[in-house]
Amino acid sequence: MQSINASGHKYGLVYPGVGWAIWRDAAALPRDLVFDVNYLGGHMPTFALNFSRPGSEVIAQYFMFASLGHEGYRKVMQCCQDVAMHLSSEIAKMGPYELLSDGSELPVFAFTLKDSVKNYTVYDVSDRLRQHGWLVPAYSFPENLQDLSVLRIVVRAGMGMDMADLLLTDLRKQTDFLESLKSPMPGEAPEVRQAFAH
Repeated sequence: MQSINASGHKYGLVYPGVGWAIWRDAAALPRDLVFDVNYLGGHMPTFALNFSRPGSEVIAQYFMFASLGHEGYRKVMQCCQDVAMHLSSEIAKMGPYELLSDGSELPVFAFTLKDSVKNYTVYDVSDRLRQHGWLVPAYSFPENLQDLSVLRIVVRAGMGMDMADLLLTDLRKQTDFLESLKSPMPGEAPEVRQAFAH
C-alpha cells in the first residue's frame, strides 16, 4: 500500500468538507499531482487536490489536532470502538442477525439477516428504524456479490452507551414486529426495494 485517505468528518471530528491523503513517502506521490509555483519570490512545490475550497475545514481540523493531540484522539476513538463493540455484540445475540464485522478494527460494523429470514429484508429493518429517528443504511454489495445486502452502523464521537442502548431497544422492538409477520412485508416487491437506503 502506497497511500491512505480519510474523511475528516467521520473520525477527524470536523464537519464535512475536509479529507486527507497521505503517501508512504515522496517517491510514492505521483509527480502529476505536484505543481511548481512562484510564491513570495521563490520556487515552491505545492500539492492540493482542490484549489477552490474555503479554508474553514482545514482550520477546524488543525484546531482539533492541536487541542486533542494524539492521546485525546486515542481516547475519543477508544470510546467509539467500545460503543461499536457493545452494539455488535448485542446485535449478534438477536436471533435473525449475522455479523459481517464487529467494530474491533474501526468503530464501524455491518450485519445481515440469516438465510432463514424470509418475510422481511435489511431494507425493511432500515425503514422501520428510520421511522423512529435512526439512520442505519441498508445496501447491497457491488457486482459479483449483489445477493448480499447489509445494514451498517458507523459509531462517531458523541454516541455513548446510553444512546447505543436506545438504538438497541428500538432495533429489538422493530425486529420483534418484523419477526411476527406471517407473510412478506406488503408494498414494493423485494427487487424494487434492493436500492441504497440511507
